[in-house]
Amino acid sequence: MSLVQQQYAELKQVVVSFERFLPQVEKLFPLFEQCFKNGHKVLTCGNGGSAADALHMAEELVGRYRGNRRSLPAISLSADVTALTCIGNDWGYDAVFSRQIEGLGHAGDILVIFSGSGNSANLIKALGAAKKLGIITVSLLGKGGGKARELSDHAIVIPTDNTARAQELHTWIMHVILEHIETVYPVVDNI
Repeated sequence: MSLVQQQYAELKQVVVSFERFLPQVEKLFPLFEQCFKNGHKVLTCGNGGSAADALHMAEELVGRYRGNRRSLPAISLSADVTALTCIGNDWGYDAVFSRQIEGLGHAGDILVIFSGSGNSANLIKALGAAKKLGIITVSLLGKGGGKARELSDHAIVIPTDNTARAQELHTWIMHVILEHIETVYPVVDNI
C-alpha cells in the first residue's frame, strides 16, 4: 500500500467512525443562530495548526464562506501577534487566550477552541475564563479530548489519536457550521 493509499484509508476509517457523532454537530447549529441573533460574537483559538483553524473560522464568519451575506462578528484570539507576545511576556504563554477573553468576551458569546489533544494549558485557562464570563464553550478535540472535554459546554472529540486526522474533521465540522449559518443568513447579490 502506498503512502497516499495508507493515509486515505486512515482518513476514511476516522470519517466512518465519526458518523455516530453527527447529531452532536447538529446540536451546535442553534447555539450559533442565537449568538448572532442576540448581537453576540464568536471567539476562536488554538495552537499551531489549530491556530490556523481558529483563524479560518473567524475569517469565514467576518468575510464570507460560499456567498455574500452580512458580515458576522468573530475574532480569532490566535491572530494578534502583538497581544500574544505582550501577554506571553507579561503573564506567560498560558494566559495568551484567557487574558484576551477577559477583555473581549461577554456573556452570550461563543468560544470555539480547536485542539488535537485538549490538554494545552492556555486552552484550559481560556475555557475557565469563558465560564466565568458566561461565554458558551465549544471544543473541537482529538486524542480523547483531554482536560478540555470536561471543561467545555459542548465538546466534539474526533475518535482518533492522529492529530492530522482530527484537524481534518475539525475543518469539516467548521464548514458544516458555516453552511448552516448561510441558511440562516442567506446569500445576497448586492453586498
